[in-house]
Amino acid sequence: MAVTHQHLPLEQVRPGMVLSDVLLDAHGQVLLPQGAVLTENMLALMPRHNIDMLPIQAPPPSPEEIAVQQAADSERLAYLFRKLDPENPEDAATALLRSYVTAYRLGTGEAA
Repeated sequence: MAVTHQHLPLEQVRPGMVLSDVLLDAHGQVLLPQGAVLTENMLALMPRHNIDMLPIQAPPPSPEEIAVQQAADSERLAYLFRKLDPENPEDAATALLRSYVTAYRLGTGEAA
């Protein structure tokens, strides 16, 4: 799964948050690497480097959020493949496509 991020104002950033990208100063020098866990001291030094926004990794989705997203994806796939007749041999390619798309979208890894 791709790392999602958000740009937060410095006032909203808390110690323990993780940078989603390399942090550069105005001269292009690396201040902090991607994945750095921010501390109180690091945050206190940001105004000195004229940094007012930070790219922060979004927390991983909760199991409930994942379940809601999978349900929405399943519903969308059912709509997209609504004309598929799995019993019709002429629809075999479409059935195979649906199995691959379903495995990809739902993260099951089980294609036919």
